[in-house]
Amino acid sequence: MKEISDLNLPEDVCYTEDHEWARPEDDSVRIGISDYAQDQLGDIVFVELPEIGDTYEAGEEFGTVESVKAVSELYMPVGGEILAVNLDLEESPGLVNESPYNDGWMIEVKPGDPAELDDLMTSDAYLEALKGEE
Repeated sequence: MKEISDLNLPEDVCYTEDHEWARPEDDSVRIGISDYAQDQLGDIVFVELPEIGDTYEAGEEFGTVESVKAVSELYMPVGGEILAVNLDLEESPGLVNESPYNDGWMIEVKPGDPAELDDLMTSDAYLEALKGEE
């Protein structure tokens, strides 16, 4: 397990209390799980993701991540329609461990209300929340 100070928490993404991240990209939002989440889970062996075209509200479960330790639900940071799913995770779920913010992204959505991003935490606020969990 990483120390809190060793976590990679990019400033260009927003974070949820459930440890998902959301990165605005033009008219869409890319979503995955944080470095903290993948570290806590351990080696990820399977990722279940939604279908393109599915729609979800913010806070709704959109999939699961299975590791050697546990199965964890994934929750939408913002509501919207699924535009893309990272199919590389079917063959290589470990990408989430290796590169949670880049190669290990999970879904891309067209947000129903982009203002929902304002309800998420900055990297500094997320770090403070993690320190509170220690």
